[in-house]
Order: sequence, then C-alpha cells, then structure tokens
Amino acid sequence: MDAASLLRQAVALHQQGRLEQARELYRQVLALDPRQFDALHLSGVIERQRGDPAQAVELIRQSLQVDPRQARAHCNLGAALQDLGQAEAALQSVETALRLDPRYALAWNNRGNTLRRLGRLPESLDSYERALALSANYPEAWCHRAIVLNDLGRHGDAAASAEQALAARPDYADALQALGNALQALDRFAQAVEAYDAALTSAAPARQAEIWCARGAALKKSGDLSRALDSYEHALRLRPDYAMAEHYRANALRALGRREAAIAAYRRARELGADPAGIDFALAALGEGDPPASAPADYVKGLFDQYAGHFDRHLVGVLGYRTPELLVSMLPAGSDTPFDAVLDLGCGTGLCAPLLRPLARRLGGVDLSEKMLAKARETCLYDELACADIVAWLDGRQAEWDLVLAADVLVYIGELGKLFERVARALRPGGRFAFSVETLAQESGSGYAITASNRFAHAPAYVRACAAAAGMTVHEQRDAVLRQEHGADVAGMLFLLRRP
Repeated sequence: MDAASLLRQAVALHQQGRLEQARELYRQVLALDPRQFDALHLSGVIERQRGDPAQAVELIRQSLQVDPRQARAHCNLGAALQDLGQAEAALQSVETALRLDPRYALAWNNRGNTLRRLGRLPESLDSYERALALSANYPEAWCHRAIVLNDLGRHGDAAASAEQALAARPDYADALQALGNALQALDRFAQAVEAYDAALTSAAPARQAEIWCARGAALKKSGDLSRALDSYEHALRLRPDYAMAEHYRANALRALGRREAAIAAYRRARELGADPAGIDFALAALGEGDPPASAPADYVKGLFDQYAGHFDRHLVGVLGYRTPELLVSMLPAGSDTPFDAVLDLGCGTGLCAPLLRPLARRLGGVDLSEKMLAKARETCLYDELACADIVAWLDGRQAEWDLVLAADVLVYIGELGKLFERVARALRPGGRFAFSVETLAQESGSGYAITASNRFAHAPAYVRACAAAAGMTVHEQRDAVLRQEHGADVAGMLFLLRRP
C-alpha cells in the first residue's frame, strides 16, 4: 500500500481508539515518507495517549519542522509539555496555536489549563470563557471553568459551571468531582457526597483515591466521623502512599477520640511526606511534644485559603461568632471618628471592617491568606491591605496606629511576648490594643496550650504578664463566649490594653 492509503487506515484506527494498530501503521507511513506531517504529528498524539509525553514532544516537534503553521500541532505540543511539568513552554506553544487560529476553542481551553497550573487564575478563567464563547456546548471547558472557580472561592458559580458540563456529559467524573468540591465548600455536605459517589462510578482507578479523600472531608465536616474514616481508608487501599488521606485519617481518628491510633496515623502521614510542621502541631495538641510558639504559617494559610469562600457564613451563621462586636463595644465612646489610624490585625475577609470603618479616618488590614484578603477587598472598606505574617509585618513599625484590633487571631499564636512588644511599638502614645483569646481552663507552665481544635488557649495571668512586659496596661478585661463548637460554648476573654 502507498503512504496515503496507510495513513487513512491509521487515522481510522486511531479514531476508533485502537492505538497500537494505528501506531504501527503510522510507523509504516514514516518508513515510506519520514517527513509526512500527519504521521509524525499523530504518532506524537498517540505517544501522549500511551503515557509517554517526552516521546510525544519529540515527534510533534519533528512534525512542526515539516510545517510550522499547523495550529493543532502547536496545541498538542503544549499539552504534552504540560504533562512534563514544563508549564511556561506549554503556554508558549498554545499561544502560538492561537496566533495561527484565534478561533481554536481547544487551544483556549488548553491555555486555561496551563495558566491554572501557573497560578494565574483570572487569566485561566478568561481563557475558558473564550473557549465557551466559541463552543457553548464544550463540557471540558465548563468543567475546567468550574475547577478554577472553586480555586477562586466562587463556589456557587463553580457548581453552576460543573452542572453545565454534566448536562452535556452526565457521567463526566471530573465535573462530578468539581461539583462535589463546590457543594462541600457551600456546606451542602449530603449533596457533595452524592456527587462524589456518582464520580466514583465513572472515574478511572487512578483518580478514585482523590475522590474518596474528598468524600471523607465532606463527611467529616458534616459530623459523620465514622463514614469519613471509612472513606479515607478506601483512599489508602487504592493508594497506600497517599499522604493527604493518611493525614485526614489521623484527623478523623483524633476527632473520634482514638488517641493512640491518631498518633500512629500522624506519624505515618509524616513519613509519607505530609507537612511536618502541621503534623508536629497536631501531635503537640495530643500531648506528644512541647507546644510550638505559634501555629505553622503554612497550616494557617492553607486553613483560611480553603474556607475563604464561605468563611463568613459558617463563622457567623453556624458558629454564632460575634467577637468583633464584643471587642468594639469595649472601645471608648466619643466623636464619630475617635481614631486617626486603625489596624485590623488578621483581618480575614473583613468581618470587622463595617464596625471599624466609622471609627477610623484610615483603616488598614493585614492577613496571611491572600484568598481571605480578596474577600476583604470586595468590601471596599479598607484603605490598605497587606498579605503577610502579622508578627513579621509589624517589625520595625513605630507609632503608626491609634488602635490595633485582633479578633480571633491570637488563637493561632501561643507565645504572645514578641507580638505584644511589636504592637506596643506600632501604637502611638495613648493607643489601644483590643483582642480576644480563648481561656485556658487549667494553668500550664508556659501560660498557653494547644486545644483539641488546634487552637491556642491562654491563661489570664500570662496575658497580663505579656502586656506588662511590653509596657502596656490592662484597661479592661472581660469574660465572653466567643463562638459555638460542636454545640458547646467556647469560653474566652476580651482585653483592651493601652500604651501609656
């Protein structure tokens, strides 16, 4: 047979999914014509489908030496480069494809995938929407759009986008998982579990461990700890070296009161590569090791990045949180703007801003979580916002603020001396520091301890001693119920300190 006939047969086999037969025929074409563009290009596509992206890159690049004007080959080269983790090179390839064919919906979708891997989420979202403008019934673009919307904390929009994908492909496992993730973030846990269960029926075995783990997280948040533990153990049977599933399993065991099993699971998770600082923090809460001076920064950032999209609703609506109002009630009454400059320390999504804005000519905020700060920016109530560790950010600041407020922030810091010293220096003479702490029920040698919820509690005498060491006086101290946890009141204290 001549090369053209062989190529037609190879393409037909390729379209039927008969990859090995198609691959052999492409080889025969190339034996007759080593520079046949389609045979080189499609051989590369098959190598990627077979799990060899390096060989795919080599073959597709050879095809582009034959004809560099083929947008589809540049697009497929970008996909293979992304498989190799070469995201910047992948982006260059897919953008070359789009310069050649700006109406190439698949290339826009692939550009979105590459930008998402690079962390450029708004640009990624724009690429998916360009793909959908060209091809409205494009389930992959709808699904990938849902994934990036979840990453951006827009979980309601993510759920709607996943449902668009599922309208076109009802058994689309990735879209079902994205829907489950969105519903979980919206506290719709039962529906999230249903979505994960549906995803498990059609997902490839390699993906099922991740879905079982996400299902466990939804069940744990719903309070169904036994079923959550079962889900994590399903994930680990599929992937025994799955560090996240082992870490989450340890959390579930701890919540079930199975201390020794939890300790063993945390240690196993650390061996598998889970965050050692976070593991040590959890072990310290179980009495294994001395408590650290503060919660690990990555742990705090990850915690609040995860909850940014529904933090306010959960904290206020579910946990009965009202610490901002309690702290502001302690401030002195006076003129409409008694403070020239106010700092919201650990500002989060900006829950304190509506209360502080009327009291401040200038309102600043600082927080470790960029996703929380994105929500704070949406309030349009802050004059300035910074993403930083609060203790490091305060270093070197002198006499800048009249009021510093920290609502539900010191629960992530055990040793308060360094923070208090820096707040004192950052306050102007006569400035005030208002904050909340959880109450340590039993005195400890250090004056603070980690609670079962991975938060620090402090002894009243310790707080007063740190204030005195920093040169501040206790203007007022109150006992208060800060929020609910598992239906029980969380006892805390409110302090108002003053710099002389």
